[in-house]
Amino acid sequence: MVRAAVLPAVGSPLEITEIDLPEPGPGRVRVRLAAAGVCHSDLSLTNGTLRVPVPAVLGHEGAGTVVAVGEGVTHVAPGDGVVLNWAPSCGSCPACARGEVWLCADALTGTGTVYATTAGGTDLYPGLNVAAFAEETVVAASCVLPVPDGVPLTDAALLGCAVLTGYGAVHHAAQVREGESVAVFGVGGVGLAALQAARIAGASTVVAVDVTPEKESLARRAGATEYVVASPTTAKEIRALTGGQGADVAVECVGRATTIRTAWDSTRRGGRTTVVGIGGKDQQVTFNALEIFHWGRTLSGCVYGNSDPEKDLPVLADHIRAGRLDLSALVTEHIGLEDIPRAFENMLAGRGGRALVVFD
Repeated sequence: MVRAAVLPAVGSPLEITEIDLPEPGPGRVRVRLAAAGVCHSDLSLTNGTLRVPVPAVLGHEGAGTVVAVGEGVTHVAPGDGVVLNWAPSCGSCPACARGEVWLCADALTGTGTVYATTAGGTDLYPGLNVAAFAEETVVAASCVLPVPDGVPLTDAALLGCAVLTGYGAVHHAAQVREGESVAVFGVGGVGLAALQAARIAGASTVVAVDVTPEKESLARRAGATEYVVASPTTAKEIRALTGGQGADVAVECVGRATTIRTAWDSTRRGGRTTVVGIGGKDQQVTFNALEIFHWGRTLSGCVYGNSDPEKDLPVLADHIRAGRLDLSALVTEHIGLEDIPRAFENMLAGRGGRALVVFD
């Protein structure tokens, strides 16, 4: 029996309770969590923006130590530190065959498989495959990757979503080049990672945008050269900061129609707007045909940073060891399981960066 944060139903509050984990069967791995990040996608699962079977244990950004492995698992062993990969690629679907593993058609099939039970015997599902909001979890072998050398286990949790997503949005999706200007909308965990990625890419001007002035110091520590408090004049302010042209690249990490539209309006003629944030179906973004022609901008979505975790984790580790990427700069609060609902409230209110659940 281990403690976990269970979502009993969409729209219901999380319940911190004991669950019964099985021993890992063939192709499965049991992991004792060191830390788990609280991501906006977890909040989206609670309110139904993203749909998965319930009751479920949430949490998809985590790292820990392998406790046991099932038959056939050879790439990790008990005692190994691992990063949880919530979207493992199957390697055989059309997307994977094209090398677009972040679009794998089968990445989330594990969310529909019962992986544990409550103390009363109710079946539980892993919210986004890995159920990281628990002291321990049991996952498919494809959902664990070895922690790179030189990366502290607790910090490594952030690699599982925020860093892969933010870094990938800048380097893979937007393909920021040295000397370009970048505007990042939303200074949460992913936004802070995107700011660091823009700095690593050699961006000249890096503008951070958020609804609260209190995040300016966080943004500047991550690499922002300018800070704009979101308002109806945000696009105009960003154009003024970029020689009157607009940013070469805008990265939207919020997932709201108004923010996506503002990011588009803040991008120069011929620039690129990359949408990372996950919005609801009710968030409708509109453009007229003439402006699409006139501005010649590219608007693209971005899933998991368009990343391949197996290839990208070693690259990120090099940046961490060299001091170019500071994982601690993403975290504004260390909490326990029982504090996750408060972390959700802070997220909704726009307070802080990443909250990190740290296990004893």
